[in-house]
Amino acid sequence: MDRIVSIRTVRWQAQPNCLWVEITTESGITGLGETFYHPAAVEAIIHDMAWPLLKGRDAGRITMHARDLFACANFSGYAGTEMRAFSAIDIALWDALGQATDRPIHGLLGGLVRDRLPVYNTCVDAGAHLDATRSLADPVGLAQDLLDHGIRALKVYPWDRFAPQLTASHVTGPAGWSAMGPAGSYISAREVSEGLAVIDAIRSTFGDQVEIIIEGHSRWDVNAALRILRALEPYDVLWVEDMIQPDSVDDLRRLAQETSVPQAVSERLIGRYRYREVLERQAASIIMLDTAWTGGITESSRIADLADAFHLPFAPHDCTGPVTALVNVHLALAKPNAMTTEMVRGFVDGYYRQVLDRPLPIQAGIASPPVGPGLGAKLREDFLARTEVTTRRSDI
Repeated sequence: MDRIVSIRTVRWQAQPNCLWVEITTESGITGLGETFYHPAAVEAIIHDMAWPLLKGRDAGRITMHARDLFACANFSGYAGTEMRAFSAIDIALWDALGQATDRPIHGLLGGLVRDRLPVYNTCVDAGAHLDATRSLADPVGLAQDLLDHGIRALKVYPWDRFAPQLTASHVTGPAGWSAMGPAGSYISAREVSEGLAVIDAIRSTFGDQVEIIIEGHSRWDVNAALRILRALEPYDVLWVEDMIQPDSVDDLRRLAQETSVPQAVSERLIGRYRYREVLERQAASIIMLDTAWTGGITESSRIADLADAFHLPFAPHDCTGPVTALVNVHLALAKPNAMTTEMVRGFVDGYYRQVLDRPLPIQAGIASPPVGPGLGAKLREDFLARTEVTTRRSDI
């Protein structure tokens, strides 16, 4: 394949956590990638560390680039900013390869194993959809609204409000910080009941028409998490995720062993080696990965296959950007053990359409195969022309 001749990074003030990456080859093919969180630091890694290792090299040698970038970052500690940068680069290289060979990414991954996959809606306040607010104030109305639009699974986080909160100065920082904070070591019986009321209202009204997923945002220690999980046992939720910080595999295993609630682990893990430990210790029922954080398509494909070797499903994470959501669809439709994939309807119906030149292939709660070579989408020209969009470029 052609040599890599330039990398451009793209930032948008309206979505300050997003970073898009475009890699261009000498024949003019441009592949698109994406990552999320700390874009200034990621941008520096891309141009100052990755670019010298990539410039002039064969764009089609994706596995080699993933190996070399990881090896260099691993010398000083790889997880975090470095892997976010490498994830975006990897996605862009797969997009470029698909365009060069006139094949979609799901075709490069071995082809479709299914033509449709159910999605679930994570209930955050986004665009016209105040789903997080409604999940607490009107959970039945929210579930009915989602059902009316063909969405049969929703993710809520009814116990975050009882966890220790960051100071006001932090909460007003980048989007998503309101969900962050230290782990709580005590949750009262009354607080457990108040959170459970959300789940009970949905389940008692809709029965098995709706799948319920619980987000924990790693806001509890083991004892508090177990108290919540034991209260959830009669409600047959699809899974809970990140009830504790996923740093200790043995502690995650305690949750898996001491309650009957399925555990999803975890979008916060970086690279296949962390997931291998989780799988070997039987600390998860569902593997959740983020393609734009854990190493891109190359590493995510390996993690999905690793989960399959343990007869477990995976479910890609996306509460971030449109390219990640699109990559997740490609990956999930090409892997036999995909369970579902995530969406935020306020993003899908909202700012995603301002960024990409075509809407995501998600309708009525179902993801369908993306059309076209590579990703099947690119950044809109009118988006790139916005005054609040800035770019940085490195060229040969």
